[in-house]
Amino acid sequence: MPKDTSIKSVLIIGSGPIVIGQACEFDYSGSQAARSLREEGIEVTLINSNPATIMTDKVVADNVYLQPLEPESIRSILEKHKIDAVLPTMGGQTALNLCIKCDELGIWEEFGVRIIGVDIDAINITEDREEFRALMEKIGVGCAPSKTARSFLEGKEVMQELGIPLVIRPSFTLGGSGGSVVYHKEDFDAALTVGLHTSPIHEVLIDKAVIGWKEYELELLRDANDNVVIICSIENFDPMGVHTGDSITVAPAMTLSDTTFQRMRDMAIKMMRSIGNFAGGCNVQFAVSPDEKEDIIAIEINPRVSRSSALASKATGYPIAKIAAKLAIGYHLDELKNQITKTTSALFEPTLDYVIVKIPRWNFDKFPGSDRRLGFQMKSVGEVMGIGRSFQEALQKACQSLEINRNGLGADGKELRDQDAILHSLENPSWNRLFHIYDAVKLGIPFKTIFEKTKIDVWFLRQIEDLIKLERSIEKHSLTSIPKELLFEAKQKGYADRQVAHLLRCLESEVHAKRKEFGIKRVYKLVDTCAAEFEAETPYYYSTFEYENESVVSDRKKVVVLGSGPNRIGQGIEFDYSCVHGVLAAKEAGYETIMINCNPETVSTDFDTADKLYFEPVFWEHIYDIIQHEKPEGVIVQLGGQTALKLAEKLERYGIRIFGTSYKALDLAEDRGRFSGLLKELNIPYPEFGVVESAEQALELSDQLGFPLLVRPSYVLGGQKMKIVINKEELEHHVVEILRDMPDNQILLDHFLGGAIEAEADAICDGKDVHIIGVMQHIEPAGIHSGDSYAVLPPYNLGDFVMQQIEDITRKVAVALETVGLINIQFAIKNDKVYVIEANPRASRTVPFIAKAYDEPYVNYATKVMLGDKKVKDFTFEPKTDGYAIKIPVFSFEKFPNVNKELGPEMKSTGEAIRFIKNLKDPFFVKIYSERNLYLSK
Repeated sequence: MPKDTSIKSVLIIGSGPIVIGQACEFDYSGSQAARSLREEGIEVTLINSNPATIMTDKVVADNVYLQPLEPESIRSILEKHKIDAVLPTMGGQTALNLCIKCDELGIWEEFGVRIIGVDIDAINITEDREEFRALMEKIGVGCAPSKTARSFLEGKEVMQELGIPLVIRPSFTLGGSGGSVVYHKEDFDAALTVGLHTSPIHEVLIDKAVIGWKEYELELLRDANDNVVIICSIENFDPMGVHTGDSITVAPAMTLSDTTFQRMRDMAIKMMRSIGNFAGGCNVQFAVSPDEKEDIIAIEINPRVSRSSALASKATGYPIAKIAAKLAIGYHLDELKNQITKTTSALFEPTLDYVIVKIPRWNFDKFPGSDRRLGFQMKSVGEVMGIGRSFQEALQKACQSLEINRNGLGADGKELRDQDAILHSLENPSWNRLFHIYDAVKLGIPFKTIFEKTKIDVWFLRQIEDLIKLERSIEKHSLTSIPKELLFEAKQKGYADRQVAHLLRCLESEVHAKRKEFGIKRVYKLVDTCAAEFEAETPYYYSTFEYENESVVSDRKKVVVLGSGPNRIGQGIEFDYSCVHGVLAAKEAGYETIMINCNPETVSTDFDTADKLYFEPVFWEHIYDIIQHEKPEGVIVQLGGQTALKLAEKLERYGIRIFGTSYKALDLAEDRGRFSGLLKELNIPYPEFGVVESAEQALELSDQLGFPLLVRPSYVLGGQKMKIVINKEELEHHVVEILRDMPDNQILLDHFLGGAIEAEADAICDGKDVHIIGVMQHIEPAGIHSGDSYAVLPPYNLGDFVMQQIEDITRKVAVALETVGLINIQFAIKNDKVYVIEANPRASRTVPFIAKAYDEPYVNYATKVMLGDKKVKDFTFEPKTDGYAIKIPVFSFEKFPNVNKELGPEMKSTGEAIRFIKNLKDPFFVKIYSERNLYLSK
């Protein structure tokens, strides 16, 4: 059956601000779905309150509503537009919950809107744990013994009946919120209370825990004709007991026998068919007993595009959300084309001739005192994906992508050698357990012990053991004596030149030269969905060490855009927004665009965003090899946040052109001492400060500057390790702590302007002319990180005299730094005097917000300025102003219940929302303004 022609306009519901458990993978799905529907001539209207994403941009949908995800917002949209159908499966749990709420209120029925892509009954079955279990029993699919509890008393009875250990899962929640594993009876009451309170319907399912069983996921797609394809099998490296969002995962499944895989496929298809007759994506999770019987039990089924769908799409090259959107409007799989080959049908199952490893990225350092153990409640803020020809290569590449100052898995002198600490880590999984497994094998802890404490499949442990054996062989050599075969093997197993240099006791550049001499070169392979059986038309590449290269270099002028790596607090989806716009602008300026990034959740790593996508770590060696292969005119570093910016020095050193602001200017802005010297020359006020390298120097300097002091290391992101101290004892303690974690880092002490107002300006500069795109005033006083504060655009009470100073200073600083592209400057205002706190000559966190609020494509303009294609005066700036836009920070503190919620100079928010108000009498503004001092910590 071809598409349903009665559907002419569709409403897509987004997922709202980014929180732990629901991140930008839904932004990716929503963007793909919108493009897919527009290809069919359907008008797409989108509602989402998140201003930082490409999804809420005009390039994605016909009508974009940046409004709260509430039934009233939906009603106001339906009054303005004739909407035929709503697609709620692309916005995670948030979108589904809103869709169900509107359904219960009769809104869809009132306006004659059909729900497509999902069956509400199917959602209810899968979210109601008791109903799900009863249905599985009926169709003969095994589940863990479990019971539902709707009260504290019922929960206690279930515990008596099932015994410990137990898993508590609240109904209708996200990212495992409120979920926990109970190993001891005395912990049960507190865990049950949390679970019942977290569930919106105050209901929990209590399962007998199958801790230590192996965990698998299957991604399926089904059409209205009941054709089903399994897109991808995913195996969790971590066994049951760790939330899948916090697990290292591998695709395709590595340790599953074929017969068990076939049984699992049949069960998944049976489960999908049993919950309702819907067309679209579906994710099924299973646990498998870790013995030769390989018993399978169903954990859960999500009849929507899930967090894993983005990973499965990037892993296979099969765009699940794009196809799911087409199935939702009536197409059948056999009527659609494979988006990569463009010639074969979408009714096929991808074949992988490579291995994918996903590793989550955590930010525990932002939450001192948090419980760092991983369990049934998701705690990671982002993820990376490595692609390689073997598990080992993909694992090393994923480790290189994490940006945690490791060069891969080990071989960098940073291993833990304390046996007791290692054993504790193996038993209590946290963010670094993978590295501690390596350390345990290297230290000689028996294999049996490692397996018993981790329950990680022996096959994975043997792979890590094999890497250590290889390292021992390399260490016997020097740079001059290492055989070509051994170096080649190390490169094939994912070792970076830096790691090999560590093992050979020489320099990274020497290993690189040795590789060249041996003719050991990276080659680039296509992700083609079909193991090269058919020709791919979409240039989506990963690197490996073999002999045949599939990446053909064109003779067009090229530009490389460096992505921002994994999402984390302080560097989120807003930089992906900037990268996508940068790519689109460079295409308009006539460049072939090359994107390098390793984040599977984002639109920048979609296979048809840039002309060429290299899914590779944003790690020097990988970037340098791609640049040598492609020979671009230059590289854009300003759009990928601190990740890309940190590579500017290397690019400069190797004579590679940086488009836009020069490395010299970028470094000057980062070097607080030199930057303050520049401000002094320009006669611009700044808080008194000094630079120190030890605690003794800090104590001496404090006498001169006076307390309170703002203490921070140089060259960091998101206010990392930044703190306000009020006496010498606190100062000494904090400086010692910084130097312990960041040896050789310079530390800045600023006299803290207590009670000051904070503001920031973003501008575009071409080296001569400056256009200020927006000035935002923070509602909280100075001392709270700009990413954590409510901010208002335009300012609400700065006055003409202060605004004039801000504008003059912004112009002076942008020109003095020889900025070509974007710049963000932060100000503190005290007694009508404007002080400069810092300047960042790059895309800032606030640029997408200003672009959405004023409805202007500022990143597009800035990119054309960086490329020298346009000057500032070539643009007509026409911001649409109507009242005020408020940036609302969103936190994920509920994932860390034992952490205090105080805010300070170090950023803690995971996402943001936007709220438009007509005037300052708006009750929303009045409320947040009255609470502005509530969470300020020193």
